[in-house]
Amino acid sequence: MYILLTVIHVFVCLFLVIVVLLQSGQSGDIAAAFGGQGSQTAFGPRGAATILTKATTWCAVIFMVTSIVLSVMATRKGGTGGGGSVLQNYKTTAPANTPAKPAQK
Repeated sequence: MYILLTVIHVFVCLFLVIVVLLQSGQSGDIAAAFGGQGSQTAFGPRGAATILTKATTWCAVIFMVTSIVLSVMATRKGGTGGGGSVLQNYKTTAPANTPAKPAQK
């Protein structure tokens, strides 16, 4: 289950990047290059949602859900995601407390 969610998460991440890069900006016309706003509103033109904006919305929702589910699965004890600290198997030794040698004159 963990591996399947990870694969879905990676594909959604890649698809989200591609969909966002394919979209044009809100002020992507020639007037914006010279600082003009034309007949646009204060926050840019708001038309009907295109297929790319709908795909971006759904990809973002799926990305957030899979991120939350993967993080919950990874933090549970005994889960496939690990469930522990990276440093839990690292053994440390305490330094020996030896008194400092007195300075020789």
